[in-house]
Amino acid sequence: MAQSAYIKFVEGSSISSLTLDELKQQLEHYREQLALTGKQLGWEYDDAGFPYTIESKPEAEGKWFFLKGTNPLYKYIVMGVGTEKNGDAERHFVQMVLPDGCTHGDKSKGNEFSKYLGKLWKAELQLFNGRTMYFNPRK
Repeated sequence: MAQSAYIKFVEGSSISSLTLDELKQQLEHYREQLALTGKQLGWEYDDAGFPYTIESKPEAEGKWFFLKGTNPLYKYIVMGVGTEKNGDAERHFVQMVLPDGCTHGDKSKGNEFSKYLGKLWKAELQLFNGRTMYFNPRK
């Protein structure tokens, strides 16, 4: 059964919504940061830290894309953006899906990416196991 994690933009988040292209750009920025870290350490850390290629299918254009693993330890993570109604307000979110047949490595990397993005955007993060992490300033 597929599992999902949600990064929800709430009051206090640094951004209120996100497009699919902006999400791809953020993942590319993450990969660049890993490459710079690897350069300092003297090894190809970006291959180990982000072992995926960003790919999309024609039927998914504008809705979702997937990260395809570059080695046998990683298979797929599907990522998309959406909105939900919260009373009268509309709330935007990013969804990460682990499809059937994904590996433990995919789940670990999905948690890593979602925590990084949640902290960056000061958002509310619902992990794959259903637990919630709050990175937004709350009173």
